[in-house]
Amino acid sequence: MGESNDSVEDGFILVGFSDRPQLEMVLFAVNLPLYVVAVLGNSTIILLCVLDPGLQSPMYFFLAHLSFLDLCFSTSCIPQMLVHLRGPAKTISFAGCTVQLSAFLTVGGVECLLLAVMAYDRYAAVCRPLHYAVLLRPGLCSRLVAAAWGSGLGLLNAGVMSPLTMVLPRCGRRRVPHFLCEMPALIKMMACADARAVEMLAFAFAVLIVLLPLALILVSYGHIAAAVRRMRSAAGRWKAFNTCSSHLAVVSLFYGSIIYMYMQPGNSSSQDRGKFATLFYNLGAPVLNPLIYALRNQEVRAALRKASGRRR
Repeated sequence: MGESNDSVEDGFILVGFSDRPQLEMVLFAVNLPLYVVAVLGNSTIILLCVLDPGLQSPMYFFLAHLSFLDLCFSTSCIPQMLVHLRGPAKTISFAGCTVQLSAFLTVGGVECLLLAVMAYDRYAAVCRPLHYAVLLRPGLCSRLVAAAWGSGLGLLNAGVMSPLTMVLPRCGRRRVPHFLCEMPALIKMMACADARAVEMLAFAFAVLIVLLPLALILVSYGHIAAAVRRMRSAAGRWKAFNTCSSHLAVVSLFYGSIIYMYMQPGNSSSQDRGKFATLFYNLGAPVLNPLIYALRNQEVRAALRKASGRRR
């Protein structure tokens, strides 16, 4: 179908998986329950961390904010994707696309910083256990989270890259080869002129917002690994592993999917893989994160059992 027939006034066509109608049916049947699980799981984690007296430590304070960010990620695009999977209309307005892109960039920047803050929390718990309560005072925890939200990196990235991406000349093109308004797909679709300057600026922001927090996480875990090597007790090493394993799993999921997404070559098959990587990033991680913390953490399981007993 030609561009002129597919275009809508001031809007875009999110192509998504429309070239494979049978796959759309499968994706809807799988992703709808997964989205419900993501919403219920992260909402439960937030409520437990806020209301349960046994989950008032800094780790659970940070975990509640991580769950909120995961809710923002999945809700920013998954409901719309589900609607598009079930019907012929796959349009999004120019304003809606701009808002979705801005939300995606902002929340992603905040989550990168929050995961670095959580790595510092794990460093303090393993390497400085006697000073943990001093190093992670409630006031400092609040300031660290406020810094992650209000540092301006995520907002700056969204405030700069969203307008630059959306005003690129598109030569009448409206078909976005993705199921959401994601920056690489928009740049590829919209750029009639040379977009290398925009791509270089996006790379610079990625270094600042993605790689710098990742470097801080690696430094924290380098200190943790050195501390674990000095431990003579196998029980102490196992305790340190349990302390860090949930956060390490979440970091691996988050950064693994981001790195995979933004290192794909530009052919059509890799674009398909990029769609599934983005889907995992927006839905798979928000589903798995609560399960990782619930299944690996005795305190969360105890809080769940307590809450279940109260309902009975």
